[in-house]
Amino acid sequence: MLVFVLSFYSLIAILSFSSSITLLPSYSQQQENQQQEEYILIREWGSKGFSPGQFSQPADVAIDSKDNVFVTDITARSNAVQKFDQNGTFISSWGPTGYGQGSFVRASDIATDAQDNVYVVDANNPNQAVQKFTNNGTFITAWGSYGFGEGQFINPIGISVDSKGNVYVSDLGANNHVVKFDNNGNLITEWGTTGNGNGQFLSPHEIDNDLVDNVYVVDYGNDRIQKFQNNGEFIKTWGTSGNRAGEFHEPEGIATDSKGNIYVADTNNHRIQKFDNNGNFITMWGSEGTGDYQFIEPTSVTVDSQDNIYVVDMGTQKIKVFALSSSSSSSSSSSE
Repeated sequence: MLVFVLSFYSLIAILSFSSSITLLPSYSQQQENQQQEEYILIREWGSKGFSPGQFSQPADVAIDSKDNVFVTDITARSNAVQKFDQNGTFISSWGPTGYGQGSFVRASDIATDAQDNVYVVDANNPNQAVQKFTNNGTFITAWGSYGFGEGQFINPIGISVDSKGNVYVSDLGANNHVVKFDNNGNLITEWGTTGNGNGQFLSPHEIDNDLVDNVYVVDYGNDRIQKFQNNGEFIKTWGTSGNRAGEFHEPEGIATDSKGNIYVADTNNHRIQKFDNNGNFITMWGSEGTGDYQFIEPTSVTVDSQDNIYVVDMGTQKIKVFALSSSSSSSSSSSE
């Protein structure tokens, strides 16, 4: 009888204690539920067409030291590269369709160096995968050829330039590798094979470099980001398939800001995600649609000198520019 009484009161105590417990959300839920930074739309430009300032299929965006904006248009007839000021005012364009110097078959990705030279990768030109121009579009040099050998490409699609002027090109064809050149096209190194292991790729897309020249590669087919040293040594990876915070659905674009944060164009989730340089989720914005804070397949992202975020929204033929809201900036400063 004594044993029964003790067991009864023990049960009552356990039930009372259990009722006071709140089940903690999963790590992913905690990330999604935390107060996030907010980005606001500050300007946009572009429309469908072939005239200056219009786009047929915009693919990538880059910014020079003066905050001029360069946009590639992969199906343009005569203005494969367009140059704007930071407000979206058209300045100039170049790049007719063709295989000659200064011409493009499919101008996919673009980057600038510290001297404001412009590099454009042509995904469908077997004889000059990379072309280098002055800031106003004057042709300087070209390199790259079709094949499976060292420094060759099957379908080059992404390009970036580090602080020393070295050029990195991703190849999403059967090679599935990243190739590093000096700024005259001389091969330095390359890395990557087909697969889902560390340092392997399934259709690598855009590339970017941070302040210390680490290399970030969008691994499109594996729904993840990979980070390397500038010699190709693997550092880390993050991301998996899905639509929650830190997950991706066929991402294409990537950029870094002055604080080392990473922005990813999560293309088929129709949104932008922001991470620190270790891959920890910070915030995200966007959904599918044509509204101010919506996207239809955003393919590229870049950052200007004020850390404003420029997004190529391919589906609406627009460039959208976002800034961190003043309230978010104040909260971030106070938390630091």
